[in-house]
Amino acid sequence: MSDAIFRHALLEDVDAIVDLVTSAYRGESSRVGWTTEADLLDGDRIDPDLLRADIRRPRSLVLLAGEAGVAGPIACAHIAEEAGAGYFGMFAVRPERQGAGLGHALLGEAERVVREDWRLQAMRMTVLDVRDELIAWYERRGYRRTGRFRPFPYGDARFGLPRRDDLRFEVLEKAL
Repeated sequence: MSDAIFRHALLEDVDAIVDLVTSAYRGESSRVGWTTEADLLDGDRIDPDLLRADIRRPRSLVLLAGEAGVAGPIACAHIAEEAGAGYFGMFAVRPERQGAGLGHALLGEAERVVREDWRLQAMRMTVLDVRDELIAWYERRGYRRTGRFRPFPYGDARFGLPRRDDLRFEVLEKAL
């Protein structure tokens, strides 16, 4: 998507980002797109206070993607330096805009920042390991499954209310 406009989020963008991320992952509106987690989790997908902290801290930024003439962000992602590599998370595209290449463009911009601006040689992320279609999307973009897992934060409502008891994250990684 060549007409995407990228910028770094500001604190005044927090409400719009929360709305965007929620629309992509939770509730009935998320079912319009393919990234929904509505069958896996209820509740919040993002905590506004954690988002504010991510925007404020060094070597951490939230990228927003928009288009000329469109109000508010239509895609976002959080990147940060973590353990000597870039970490990619909070990736969301408005459900009605999914499948048009904007997510791919935003991922590319996040990788560019980590590689060129921060001079890091790898990007990592965690994905719910039951999200086969999403993992396959990342694999087509050069990410590989590492076989390393992290537990889902059961009991912490800031990350959602699980609808099943077998959730965990797998670490995916790509050399940049």
